[in-house]
Amino acid sequence: MEAAMGLMRRIHPKHSETALSALLSLLPQHSSDLLSQVDQPLRVLSDMESGNEFIMCEYNRDADSYRSPWSNKYHPPLEDGQQPSATLRQLEIEANDVFAVYRDQYYEGGISSVYMWEDEDNEGFVACFLIKKDGSKTGQGRRGYLQEGGWDAIHVIQVGPVDETMSHYCLTSTVMLSLTTNDESSGNFNLSGSIRRQMNMDLAVTDGHLCNMGKMIEEMESKLRNSLDQVYFGKTREMVCTLRPPAEVAQLRISETK
Repeated sequence: MEAAMGLMRRIHPKHSETALSALLSLLPQHSSDLLSQVDQPLRVLSDMESGNEFIMCEYNRDADSYRSPWSNKYHPPLEDGQQPSATLRQLEIEANDVFAVYRDQYYEGGISSVYMWEDEDNEGFVACFLIKKDGSKTGQGRRGYLQEGGWDAIHVIQVGPVDETMSHYCLTSTVMLSLTTNDESSGNFNLSGSIRRQMNMDLAVTDGHLCNMGKMIEEMESKLRNSLDQVYFGKTREMVCTLRPPAEVAQLRISETK
């Protein structure tokens, strides 16, 4: 299992689904652990009843069906699918509405979904916030710079009581990024990767769980964007400038060696 997880951390995101399928065939006894611990690129399905699209993942799947956060029904239909309680369902509805506004402001489009379910072990609940943005020319990209591109964000928050006025929030966030360009200025260039971080906080519940979770997700996404900029874009820019320096820098280096 440890070797399988190490392989999945190093595999190219475009090949992660193929690699996971192969590992499930080789290690059927660890299938539940692999499916719960390995994040896959998010997929989208249309809710025919509400007319909205929603994101499919392990957190809204029961058997081979996926629950829509808009209609609360499974697609394909499933009679005995797991459902959140009435109180948690109401919080889920509010979270989807608020997160849709957050998505439009930060991502200029895309698709978002929020799912919640009870956590009996910790006497609380778990919430999963998902965002998928297709930045390609044929997708939702508004800039038109990318041939292909995608941003998949997965935020899972475990919420449990500390006392009557405080709750403990454990946020685990994963971002999967892929960029592909193919034009005269940059040529054919591909950059893909993923990053995962965790955050724990004890917060007062006076403002409500939704407000607390939103603040944590906003702070975490800011940190993840900075990390991606430094790790992926920063290092790539450094390597490109070292291997192929601009004409002015190259001329200066030649002059210094003379």
